[in-house]
Amino acid sequence: MIRNNVHRSAGTALHLRTTLDIAAFAAVVLVIVWGLTVGTERLGYNWQWYRVPRYIGLIDDGGFRAGPLLQGLWVTVRITAVGMVMAFTIGLVTALLRLSRSFAAIAAARGYLELIRNTPLLIQLFFIYFVIAPVVDMSAFTAAVLALSLFEGSYISEIIRSGVLSVSRGQWEASYSLGLSTWQTYRYVILPQAVRRVLPPLTSQAISLIKDSALVSTIAIYDLTMQGQAVIAETFLTFEIWFTVAAIYLVITVSLSFLVHMLEDWVHLE
Repeated sequence: MIRNNVHRSAGTALHLRTTLDIAAFAAVVLVIVWGLTVGTERLGYNWQWYRVPRYIGLIDDGGFRAGPLLQGLWVTVRITAVGMVMAFTIGLVTALLRLSRSFAAIAAARGYLELIRNTPLLIQLFFIYFVIAPVVDMSAFTAAVLALSLFEGSYISEIIRSGVLSVSRGQWEASYSLGLSTWQTYRYVILPQAVRRVLPPLTSQAISLIKDSALVSTIAIYDLTMQGQAVIAETFLTFEIWFTVAAIYLVITVSLSFLVHMLEDWVHLE
């Protein structure tokens, strides 16, 4: 009887807390909508949301045709996907170099980190595109991916290094006592544990890469941001298009967070 009363009270408290959270969220949304409404009324802005769908996609006799925003989204997805693979590879190699006992390897990795982390991404992008790309005949797409990979890879390397250092020294000693080489110890013992621990910060870095990819519009790559700018220049739908572009970025990043959360659950269940 007492146990049932305790469970009933806990359930009531949880229901009340959930209701309060929903009410607080709804209040924040209402305040934002009210602020936008008042602000645009004072600006004299004429909302024209009905014109936006055609720039996302059209359905006609030939079927579905992607609009400029979806075409830009595809470019953003390609840049992000290739950039993530390269950034993780660069980050892993740099982390292993910093953890090695070679002075030259540590110095090279340290120099790369300090150079990339302490200079703006936009300048690195311009340097690779305007200085290096013409010399080696590199396309704008490749230059953008390389700049993003080098920048994000520097942060990923520190995340991976911290994950490796968080594994106890006893794991190394146990591996060596079983006759495993340093590479085998990394491959089968250390890295699997380290990656599990650094999945959340790696996710944050991947989300950062997605948002930073908007900078590639500065070198005339028609990604999602650049396509949004082109549509705005043509239609003057400033707020509608920018809000739509922001919503698309939000959908991508939230979906990625959700997938990684599922991956974390799967990894911890193993």
